[in-house]
Amino acid sequence: METGRRGGKAGEVKGIRRAGIWELALRVAALGLTLVAAVVLRTDDQNTTVVLQVSPVLPPLNIPVTAKWHYLSSFLYFVVANAVACAYAALSLLLLLILRRGGGKAADTVTALITISDVMMVALLFSSCGATTAVGILGREGNSHVKWGKVCNVFGRFCHRVSIALSLSFVGSFGFFLLAALAVVRLHRRP
Repeated sequence: METGRRGGKAGEVKGIRRAGIWELALRVAALGLTLVAAVVLRTDDQNTTVVLQVSPVLPPLNIPVTAKWHYLSSFLYFVVANAVACAYAALSLLLLLILRRGGGKAADTVTALITISDVMMVALLFSSCGATTAVGILGREGNSHVKWGKVCNVFGRFCHRVSIALSLSFVGSFGFFLLAALAVVRLHRRP
């Protein structure tokens, strides 16, 4: 009599299917979240006019200024990292759908490579989110020690969209983290 398993082989197959559905759902979610995060930041720009008072006796100057996503290297890195993660999610989703029909040693090798790549996507997305968060905090708070002023009070919409893109990317990277965790649990349960 088997103990510790629900229904023997049938319970095992049902558990594998359930894990497969969760994996597919997480991959689709990560694909969508990283795609939207990249698009939101990639299309982010704002034009505004800043009033500059040079001297009290002279009239103020109206200076047009623009904030664009590619002006900062961390934002460029963020967009590229999310685009790479999105493309990887699509490719891995396709591979997993193909592998569901087959099996064997090749499927195990591809699954192992996908798991390693999931961990790499977590690292890539966390690093890009960290770099973008650091720049975002400087934009929102400034840095009095080096005399960098706040810019989010001037470019409010721009900063708001950066925050939205960051939130989406953090959730997407958490999806890749959960995929890696599922792989570890699946490996631990393997007979």
